[in-house]
Amino acid sequence: MNPKFKNLKRIEFSVTYSCPGRCIHCSEAGKGSEEHISGEAGARAVKRLAEIYDIKSLMCFGGEPLLYPDDAFKIFSAGRDSHIPKIQIITNGCFSRSDQIIEKTAHGLLESGCNNVLISADAFHQENLPLETVMKFGILISSLLPGSVNVSPAWIKGPDGDNPYDKKTAEIIKKFNDIGIPSGKGNIIFPAGNAIKYLGEYFDPEKTYINPYEEDPRDIKTVSINPDGSLFGGNIYQDDAAEILENYRE
Repeated sequence: MNPKFKNLKRIEFSVTYSCPGRCIHCSEAGKGSEEHISGEAGARAVKRLAEIYDIKSLMCFGGEPLLYPDDAFKIFSAGRDSHIPKIQIITNGCFSRSDQIIEKTAHGLLESGCNNVLISADAFHQENLPLETVMKFGILISSLLPGSVNVSPAWIKGPDGDNPYDKKTAEIIKKFNDIGIPSGKGNIIFPAGNAIKYLGEYFDPEKTYINPYEEDPRDIKTVSINPDGSLFGGNIYQDDAAEILENYRE
């Protein structure tokens, strides 16, 4: 086993960079396209890595992963069948205007083994995504997965931040709390992508910011697979995922 991955516990899929929102805090700004991960290839990768590593969690995110729900469901089903205990998705809840599709998608999450839904709702998402649509999805998925749905907001400073964005986010979270959906810690915005362009005034130019998602290259605990299938210089469409990790030397 490649020693760099001896403590690998988590697999993440960026299902697509496509998203109905154009959030000013988004670190993936400018990557939008209709390209998305193949559910079949993703499922193969999950099964292979779970055979070798003690994988504890599997996540799909984006962009908006539920723009391509069938691919996410295939990935989740592979995680369920591989006995991965935590199977998560981060969604903004605005993947369709059709009540029928929203309901079908919510049931698909349950049936494919997803057991933790994180809803991205905050001042940034709600600048152009309707809160009522997100709350409708939140109520539905909470009825199917009680106790397993949380709001996952983005903050500039945090819940006590003295700025208009954090104050608005706190108001939005309260609306979810009032219908029984709690909030997790969420994340503090990192200066990348749109955040640099539109929120630069909130970052200290004298401070060195450390990307919270960067892995120690000597002890990689999470692997992330991109919409085009790329992974550490290889590609799960052409290569065996386990062999990609075994051959990785950078």
